[in-house]
Amino acid sequence: MTTIAVLLENGFEELEAMGPIDLLTRAGCKVDMIAVNNVSATGRCGVQYGPTTPMKDYDFSQADCLFLPGGGHHVKLRVNPEVLKLVHEFTEKKIIAAICASPTILGQEGLLKGKNYTCFTSMNQDFGGTYHDDYAIVDGNMITGKSAAAAIDFGFALMEVLCGKEKVQEIKESIYY
Repeated sequence: MTTIAVLLENGFEELEAMGPIDLLTRAGCKVDMIAVNNVSATGRCGVQYGPTTPMKDYDFSQADCLFLPGGGHHVKLRVNPEVLKLVHEFTEKKIIAAICASPTILGQEGLLKGKNYTCFTSMNQDFGGTYHDDYAIVDGNMITGKSAAAAIDFGFALMEVLCGKEKVQEIKESIYY
């Protein structure tokens, strides 16, 4: 079974987390919500997600993908050395997915050099790659999404990488996409 570790810190964007989480769960993936610094995580609109596993107690070696939802929590993720270590490990060996503000973490770490990517438009900088004004971009093992409005397309792009085109078509039909 494919396992996705979703890193959540207070202030994450609920729609950017829950849209892909829902789709990936429908596809049969195991989705683990990981609280970076707490036992739970509260989104920017006040929705508290649980159950979560504290980051210190989670075995990331069993995860196939690291997913970083966007939102204000990206500032906290960006300065957390343990999170940055994981970002580099997953970029090198596994699958990494980030949406909205969170692809800027990849960019600031130099991981978007030579890559096609997207992120929240006003947060795009010269990260050394090629920015695309699309909802979701897949470049190798890296999936980036643009914004909350892109949560569904981003979720399907991630699902295609993890589960294949047939599973994407099956889930699209099941939700009348």
